[in-house]
Amino acid sequence: MDLQACTETIRSKVGDNSGLNATLKFDCGADGVVFVDAVASPNTVSNENKEASCTITIALADLAALLTGQLNPMNGFMMGKLKVAGDMGVAMRLQTVV
Repeated sequence: MDLQACTETIRSKVGDNSGLNATLKFDCGADGVVFVDAVASPNTVSNENKEASCTITIALADLAALLTGQLNPMNGFMMGKLKVAGDMGVAMRLQTVV
């Protein structure tokens, strides 16, 4: 799954009103970013590299695995496959969306 496919998958999961009430960024390094603005109404998902209240650093392959259910978010965090910076509460609420 490439970055655009991940972006579309996240967009469909977030929908117009995710209830996250925050900004979130998936930082895939050189592969790009997926930015979720769940403060805006309706919620928006883009590939803009903006400041976010929570940033999840993750390899693109691991993000794809997360989105397809092949990687459990908690296991990914414990194994170091994803790192969370900023508001950890936003990352925890994300589990109900993704």
